[in-house]
Amino acid sequence: MRKGILSLMALTTAAALSLTACGDDGNDSGGEAAKGKVGVILPDTASSPRWENFDRPYLEQAFKAAGIESDIQNAEGSAQRFQTIADQMLTSGVTVMLITGLDSNSAAAVQRKAQAQGVKTIDYDRLTLGGVADYYVSFDNVKVGETMGAGLQKCLGDKDANIVYLNGAPTDNNATLFAKGAHNVLDKVSNYKKVAEQPVPDWEAEKAATIFEQMWTEQHGKIDGVVAANDNLGNAVISILKKNKRAGDVPVTGQDATVQGLQNILDGNQCMTVYKPTKQEADAAAKLAISLIKGEKGETTATEHDPVGKRDVPSVLLEPVSVTKENVKRVVDDGAVKAADLCKGAYAAKCEAAGIKVQ
Repeated sequence: MRKGILSLMALTTAAALSLTACGDDGNDSGGEAAKGKVGVILPDTASSPRWENFDRPYLEQAFKAAGIESDIQNAEGSAQRFQTIADQMLTSGVTVMLITGLDSNSAAAVQRKAQAQGVKTIDYDRLTLGGVADYYVSFDNVKVGETMGAGLQKCLGDKDANIVYLNGAPTDNNATLFAKGAHNVLDKVSNYKKVAEQPVPDWEAEKAATIFEQMWTEQHGKIDGVVAANDNLGNAVISILKKNKRAGDVPVTGQDATVQGLQNILDGNQCMTVYKPTKQEADAAAKLAISLIKGEKGETTATEHDPVGKRDVPSVLLEPVSVTKENVKRVVDDGAVKAADLCKGAYAAKCEAAGIKVQ
């Protein structure tokens, strides 16, 4: 009888060990739980070179390092293409989607479809108003605008100044936040007067040039400072200032720390830009996506309020950096821009003066 009991106990113990080895204890966050596929939809190639030059490779590297399969595509500015890509990704079996919406309506529709299929979503860089994203990863976009405003104020000083605002696309919630932040700073300066403000559809530089030229004409050239919401728009403004032989006289802001924007700063034609270390943003988003694949709760640093959806979205909000001629080197040192690209031709001497060495 005793031998029978011992044999039964041995069999029970062996079975338990076998189940544990197979990961059947319900607590395994690795193994099968770590397997998944991430779908990433970037918005376009026109509004900024960052999406293909930086976000795509940084995200690819992060997912590859974690052993996670990723499918990264660009909607090329088309809401229809955005929807088609999303449908393909959901059909292919993605378990997490990371999206930068072109507009909140189309992005929210994708998120609701993903939610219905049990797929988690993360808003990347732009918050989808009225959406159902599980998380949001971006920079503090009101602070981005405040950084622009403070930069322009530093360039203008306390003199009386007529200011115009060239805002980003009206369909992009970030553009609204950038403008809000800039106004937070500049509206408090009694010597400054806003004489014109207009959004630029689709962030298109050509449209920005047309809009600014109309502003310039209507104000009879009496514009002393320009809040341009990114470097592409800033460059469009500078092209009109050059045409009127006023480049360098009128401070212009920017954002994204692009090669073109930094060259405009080195030339003295652009007052400043806002540098958002894209690798930090991509790494934070990848980390959240990987946590969701593992069935874990993602780590966040804040919440972002969605006034349309009337909810607070768990968020990771990063700090922007103001860049002027004095610290252009920071962007190169971070690897966000290559010295060889920035310092071509006539810019070699200007880079050297800014402490940037070309290998």
